[in-house]
Amino acid sequence: MARRPWNRPDIDAYAQSFDLPPATGGFAVTFLGVASLLIDDGETQILTDGFFSRPGLRKVAFGRIAPDPERIDACLARAGATRVGVVAPVHSHFDHALDSAHVAAKTGATLVGGPSTANLGRGGGLPDHQIRSVADGDTFEVGAFALDFVVSRHCPPDRFPGQIDEPFVPPAKAAAYKCGEAWSIMIRHAGGRRMLVQGSAGFVEDSLTDHTAEVAYLGVGQLGKQDDAYIRSYWQHTVRAVGAMQVVLIHWDDFFRPLDRPLRALPYAGDDLDHTMQVLTALADADGVALHFPNVWQPEDPWASGQPG
Repeated sequence: MARRPWNRPDIDAYAQSFDLPPATGGFAVTFLGVASLLIDDGETQILTDGFFSRPGLRKVAFGRIAPDPERIDACLARAGATRVGVVAPVHSHFDHALDSAHVAAKTGATLVGGPSTANLGRGGGLPDHQIRSVADGDTFEVGAFALDFVVSRHCPPDRFPGQIDEPFVPPAKAAAYKCGEAWSIMIRHAGGRRMLVQGSAGFVEDSLTDHTAEVAYLGVGQLGKQDDAYIRSYWQHTVRAVGAMQVVLIHWDDFFRPLDRPLRALPYAGDDLDHTMQVLTALADADGVALHFPNVWQPEDPWASGQPG
């Protein structure tokens, strides 16, 4: 296929990598598009992002966007998100945090993030007791989980940089959802499992060297637009830094497409998943790391994947 901007990588070319084992015990991670992950130990659920409205490209580019309660409620029901204790956006762009306040209100969860995310919560009508603003190095505990927030960066270019300095009430322009504080979220469980959620393909050098995780959910949105040196540095300061041996790729799907339709890769105009996979596959092979794609809606257990390779 010619790489015209409106063409897109064929996700079926990576079908063999959609190979995570289904969850059979009390612990599961369910991929819900972009960087939305439902992490469940059988008692408490952690939800990163919780972006379900997924407004279309025309609406995002030319209109004003707002949470879609019908889509949100349908996705929460389908995912079985009935015990959510925390909603934690990885940063405050619309494709991560548009629905965060609504999801927290619907589930009774605490919205946890930086000051920009806290302002989204206030604008969305959340009471103060359901909002927790965190800074670099802070930990939030719920149930048997501990979430460590480590400051990170957005993958370049950040199209909507800056902070959300005051609450606003949607609908609003997509540009109003400024990035705010970007996070690497380290999730630890009392049972011993540890995972990194790197929602955006940006990094801060050496920020994760004091953390360890068996599993990394690695955001690759826009990564294919970077040169090979950047991609290698990204791997070095995320996957290698925490020692993960199971890597699950997220934020590769076209987030303008509703979740009730089959997922597809972003077009080449926005990303190049094929370039990303070429470089990451070589890095994973060299390090003996297993590289996976998650299956949407499917509770999976990356810790049960066995030895990499």
